[in-house]
Amino acid sequence: MIKVVYSARYQIDIGLHVFPTEKYRLVAEQLKIGTIEPEPATWDQLALVHTPEYLEKLRTGRMETADLAQLELPWSEQVVDGFRVMVGGTILAARLAAQNQTQRSPSSPRKTNLASFANSAFNVVCHIGGGLHHAFPNHGEGFCPFNDVAVAVRVLQREGVARHAIVDLDVHHGNGTAFIFESAPDVFTFSMHQQHNYPMWKPKGSLDIGLPDGTHDATYLAALERALPEVLAHRPDCIFYLAGADPYEDDQLGGLRLTKDGLRKRDRMVIQTARTAGIPLVITLAGGYARRVQDTVEIHAATIDEAIRAITASRE
Repeated sequence: MIKVVYSARYQIDIGLHVFPTEKYRLVAEQLKIGTIEPEPATWDQLALVHTPEYLEKLRTGRMETADLAQLELPWSEQVVDGFRVMVGGTILAARLAAQNQTQRSPSSPRKTNLASFANSAFNVVCHIGGGLHHAFPNHGEGFCPFNDVAVAVRVLQREGVARHAIVDLDVHHGNGTAFIFESAPDVFTFSMHQQHNYPMWKPKGSLDIGLPDGTHDATYLAALERALPEVLAHRPDCIFYLAGADPYEDDQLGGLRLTKDGLRKRDRMVIQTARTAGIPLVITLAGGYARRVQDTVEIHAATIDEAIRAITASRE
């Protein structure tokens, strides 16, 4: 059975806000499957990515007005604790997905010949949360106080899993993630996003595809199909997939025009790529702000359903 990480503590009171933190609970309720409760990320783990000065602000609540305006969230102990648990969820999902990879030597990179993975055990772990890709080392942005995927990558690297790829298919460019890993040859950052959307400054990642407003299913999927071989060419030991629901045609913060069927095909393409290559896959949900929260929930649930189908097929 597939492993799914989730905590009820992800539903955080942030007041009247476009970010529906109740979506995590609603996804878990819709899936009706067992989940694994994570522990909060430790401050030492967070310090693998974030600066001591920024973490001290979050810990003590000494956030300035400009800090909160950039973060676009209020500060409270519940907010900080909830997002620390969410980072812990991505760390746990990554450890579960890559548990067999820790036995590999970091100096023995994965081969690029996919045939060599024919008997590999495909492993995918889903996190009903995460994908906080706008957080930088010294500040938070765009509803993201911490960068959970970046922290999880650094934790795994300390535990012997050396090479990583991040496939970021949120509608918004993963600016914090790209900045954090811009000088890291062992981490491949791929973001495919709406070009004329937040954030204004888009640091250069390993592969960036900025799509025009109104891009629909066929164009989007064709671009993704062309890009994924370049991700595999990096020879990652683990892939992190940010499966944003916000490329959806009725998302409040997005301007792409993907249908629910197109988004499911997107998920299937990424998951099957990892499965064919025998590379552990960590799925985080990232953004989703549809006018009807139920649309966002259905899109996220479909992502996990595709992962369930893939892992079931790999074990038949």
